[in-house]
Amino acid sequence: MPTPPRRLGARRRRPAVLAMAAALIAAGGLGGAVLYNSSGQRIAVLAMARDVPMGQVISSDDLVVAHIAGDPALHPLDAQDLQRTVGLRATTDLKRGALLVKSDLTSDPATQPGQQIVGVSAKRSQLPATRLQPGLQILIVNAPGGSGDAAATTRTPETMTAVVAAVGKPDTDGSTVIDVAVGPADGPRLALWVAGGKFQVILAPRTAGGS
Repeated sequence: MPTPPRRLGARRRRPAVLAMAAALIAAGGLGGAVLYNSSGQRIAVLAMARDVPMGQVISSDDLVVAHIAGDPALHPLDAQDLQRTVGLRATTDLKRGALLVKSDLTSDPATQPGQQIVGVSAKRSQLPATRLQPGLQILIVNAPGGSGDAAATTRTPETMTAVVAAVGKPDTDGSTVIDVAVGPADGPRLALWVAGGKFQVILAPRTAGGS
């Protein structure tokens, strides 16, 4: 049986098809490399090296430079902002490993000019279970009457608004010394409350836009 002749056109087109396929593969590889480079571009940003509670001043030891892929949905502080970030206060609890954003920090001091700082030594039962932190607003309630004082239970107790400036470490007896900032006219009055030992510290309600 005779062998059918080969078609010259198909043989001539085969090198051209192979060349075109090779060109497409090369172009695809180049495009993939460009896409990888653009999506894999990394930027240096600021992140937390350790936990920092709300109100605490940021130190250089609290920060670390992290390299992440650029993402328009993320707006972390640039690593070049390191020196400008040190000395600012945290507006919320910052956790280790979290990227730092502008709203996490404030330059506003925990205390205002003219305020007085009063040390308040409080027992565990006089404090809320929530950990007090600098910058937190509290109410101090004066409760001079005992459990058998009927007049004390019927009248509205005296209260004073204060801002936590610093929190000491608990003593062996469970008491904690808290530095609070109050107005210039309230310092002596609060000192009398503390000396009497009949007071209670409660958390002030947070405003919608406050910390």
